[in-house]
Amino acid sequence: MQRLVIVSNRVPAVRDRKQPAGGLAVALRAAVQDHPCLWFGWSGQQIGGDGADRTLSVDTVGNVTYATIGLTHKEYNGFYQGYSNGILWPLCHYRAGLMNYSRHDQQIYASVNTLFATRLAPMLKPDDMVWVHDYHLFPLGKALRDLKVKARIGFFLHIPFPPWSLMRSLPEAPALMRDLRAYDVIGVQTEDDARNMNEAFAVLGIPAKARVFPIGIDPDSFAACAREGQSLPQVQRLRQDLRGLPLIIGVDRMDYSKGLPERLRGYDTFLKRYPEYRGKVTYLQITPVSRGSVPEYQSLRAELDQIVGHINGTYGAFDWTPVRYLTHPLPRELLAAFFQLSSAALVTPLRDGMNLVAKEYVAAQIPENPGTLILSRFAGAAADMEDALLVNPHDSDEIAAALHKALSLSGSERRVRWERLRAEVWRVTAASWARSFIAAMSEVRTA
Repeated sequence: MQRLVIVSNRVPAVRDRKQPAGGLAVALRAAVQDHPCLWFGWSGQQIGGDGADRTLSVDTVGNVTYATIGLTHKEYNGFYQGYSNGILWPLCHYRAGLMNYSRHDQQIYASVNTLFATRLAPMLKPDDMVWVHDYHLFPLGKALRDLKVKARIGFFLHIPFPPWSLMRSLPEAPALMRDLRAYDVIGVQTEDDARNMNEAFAVLGIPAKARVFPIGIDPDSFAACAREGQSLPQVQRLRQDLRGLPLIIGVDRMDYSKGLPERLRGYDTFLKRYPEYRGKVTYLQITPVSRGSVPEYQSLRAELDQIVGHINGTYGAFDWTPVRYLTHPLPRELLAAFFQLSSAALVTPLRDGMNLVAKEYVAAQIPENPGTLILSRFAGAAADMEDALLVNPHDSDEIAAALHKALSLSGSERRVRWERLRAEVWRVTAASWARSFIAAMSEVRTA
């Protein structure tokens, strides 16, 4: 059986290697189980000095060998913080105005990709299938080809890809697009992303390569988490606190792409326009802090604190808090149980590659009494989840109206919507995504 080689910026932490808790590790679980596997990437550790004496750490769990290297402080700041998350992340999420461009960071980004290739190439076999993941590693395929690697190499982009009119604002965008020619298969989340990338290729005279491979979740596993989590003491306490009143829930990493200020303003408008809900509904927003040292994220957190304070100060009572706001992560089982307990979910990113929270919410519901999903039109998931209540996240009145509708739908209407959404969530899963991409790579003929 051919070996699958996964390359990603971060490799699952040691504690997550036997039982992945989230992210890419969960998505790739089926693929990893079906193949002998090498998983290569950054260890998550920063090392001192210039990195000349860095070691490769190797650990085998089951059929997967994890190989990781550390990054120097300079590499972490330039490759990860500076270029990947300070330039590519905002650009790909249609926020070019937030780019903090530095040619120095770009050079470090290129050098780390070359470093990855240099350390990975000696470990590869001619018949390996190499699957590279995400924007941190756009140039890695070209770096591997420069080292005469002839194995099949595929690339999957988990975040959106913007139109060329926006992408070209990146000074080295043409070179980055040309680097992508090294990949045998390129996967993106949506038709829009594929169209944008292929139009960029066309402008540069490069044959179209981007194909759509929508990602999913493991719905059976998440549904089981939701059921089992109902016995947790935190869930029982929340149920008692709600006293039978409806719960609205939002779960997002703290990031400007998630539309959090806009969402909270929509909830503010909802309480203003529909005063009958004051004191009779609770909104729980769970927003773990990420990249907390980056100024843009610090500014976002301050803005969210201000909006939450305004809503609670304006509408709250001694026995009712309109918004319950958490900035620390919760275990997967607890989140799933909270999803099942809620009457509606607000999933309203300004732009998202797919957004698996929307799919997790659907998977967590009780068939006899499901909650209602309110979903941004600009989430990748929206294309196949039209039975959600779709909203423009920039329109607070539309969010308010959707909340009112979600809490007013009859049981039969909610069930019809949920059953259609459920069919889609169970049709496209993490396993089917991985299988389809690996099948596409398997069809490639090697030199």
